[in-house]
Amino acid sequence: MIDRRAFLKSMAGLTTGILLSSACAEGGEENSSSDRLGALLPTRKFGRTGEAVTMLGVGGWHIGDMEEKEAQKTIETALEGGVRFFDSAESYQNGGSESRLGKLLVPKYRDDVFLMTKTTARNVNDAWKHLEDSLSRLNTDRLDLWQVHAVRNPADVDERIENGVFEVMLEAKETGKTRYIGFTGHSSPAAHQRVLEKSDIFDACQLSMNLVDVSYESFIERIVPTLVERNIGVIGMKALANGGFFGGSRHGRHGTNPKVVPNRVSVSEAVRFVWSLPVSTLVTGPDNADQMQEKIDIAKTFTGMDDDERQQLIEKVEDMAGTTVEFYKA
Repeated sequence: MIDRRAFLKSMAGLTTGILLSSACAEGGEENSSSDRLGALLPTRKFGRTGEAVTMLGVGGWHIGDMEEKEAQKTIETALEGGVRFFDSAESYQNGGSESRLGKLLVPKYRDDVFLMTKTTARNVNDAWKHLEDSLSRLNTDRLDLWQVHAVRNPADVDERIENGVFEVMLEAKETGKTRYIGFTGHSSPAAHQRVLEKSDIFDACQLSMNLVDVSYESFIERIVPTLVERNIGVIGMKALANGGFFGGSRHGRHGTNPKVVPNRVSVSEAVRFVWSLPVSTLVTGPDNADQMQEKIDIAKTFTGMDDDERQQLIEKVEDMAGTTVEFYKA
């Protein structure tokens, strides 16, 4: 416990270095700027890119899963609330998420947002096809961030490297198809470790970060320190365990398992915990516009956590850690 407390305190201290306002990681408030659409949510440094990204992002799988009318309302709610980071992947709804953003977001707001998508390709040909198809569906000629998606284990990473996927990522960046490149995963920290052992080409990394993660196969403890050391932008996801905090056991759904929220902690506590760590942006997967607004409201009033609050929250849920709550972990 002492070691974990010291570790989290060090991580919280590093958070101060990525804030772009008069904030501090423990108790400070972040100020926001504005653009042509209005006031932004607070922004944070995005690793080596030199970019500033809003501390909250929109999860593309959920946009693709909604009815179109609700998706439009959710996108507009996000923009009005100051969110400028939008996530997607070619695998979401077999391209449906990208098509939805290409129709509802990009035509009016492309120059206002940071647009990211991902590829599950495991060879050169598929990677190039995924990229071209993604650009077409998203209705744009360039991405802000393109990521190798869902690395599962070291063998999976080795296969993608051997089959040239990482080389495609670099070439896509060099030719202007994407400004930055990254990698993602939620199955095992060992996969992320293998990427970081084999390569230093990536500008960003997307990984699971939540209250129970620190007690089982922890991405926060095993991966985040290296990302910070290498100045790689940290994209948090699964702050509510992809529905696992609501008893769910499959992607994006609630369920009948014991509930972390609301039985042990609140949504606000769970989200604030992640923002108190050195994460550039947290991608949230709202089921509807109201849930999007809930996260925006939490962001607007965000203050950091002190050591005692962090530790108390972890202790409330540590007995629930494992693959029941984080069902996506190997």
